[in-house]
Amino acid sequence: TPVIPGVIDMNTATYALQKGLGDVIEYEAASGERFDVKLVGLLQTSLLQGSIVISEKNFIREFPDAGGYRYFLLDAPSGEQARPVAEQLTRMLGDRGLQMIPAFQRLNEFNAVQNTYLSIFSTLGGLGLLLGTIGLAVVVGRNVLERRGQLGLMQAVGFTRKTLARMVLDEHWFLHVLGVVLGIVAAVVAVLPKIISRASDMPLGLLIGINGAILIGGLLFCAVAARGVLRGSLVEALRSE
Repeated sequence: TPVIPGVIDMNTATYALQKGLGDVIEYEAASGERFDVKLVGLLQTSLLQGSIVISEKNFIREFPDAGGYRYFLLDAPSGEQARPVAEQLTRMLGDRGLQMIPAFQRLNEFNAVQNTYLSIFSTLGGLGLLLGTIGLAVVVGRNVLERRGQLGLMQAVGFTRKTLARMVLDEHWFLHVLGVVLGIVAAVVAVLPKIISRASDMPLGLLIGINGAILIGGLLFCAVAARGVLRGSLVEALRSE
């Protein structure tokens, strides 16, 4: 079976075909025989999404009945200077089905679905962060509430309310910071190949901002929950036990 080198858009290979660099895709030629295309290159943010690019010689050999070219890439002046070129070509070849589309518009069409999914997952992720942070506050408040008798005993033997509050906050802040750090380390290990790849397009600034918001928000919620529970009379809680 002949093997033909090919180049493909990275998103198409990764998400549509579940393939990577060096993988082989099997095709059927016009004659009915099978041939393989080996992915030797990946393109990032390409106009060729959904297509595999091979040499013209190999394409004609496997598909000799092809009627000609269907796509053209034109290198025209940028900005307003490109409009006269598009209008002239459309006027001359419009009856043959020529349709001129700017490169940025084509890329926006390709990225529309991807951006929609990213927006959906970002919204769901933000909602999950909000619920998780509120849940952290509830857990901290319940934990401190269950220990009010113990804290009342410590206050009775000489601990001040300020000292108790600092002790409770230090305990929960340490656990919260440790959890965030372990989560970041696990995430970095999972996406390390993407980070070190030359084609990495991860929004590192956004990710750092989200993790910073989680860290600061969790610390604030811990403080609010702990101080709210410690506001009452701890000695009364000790008497009730």
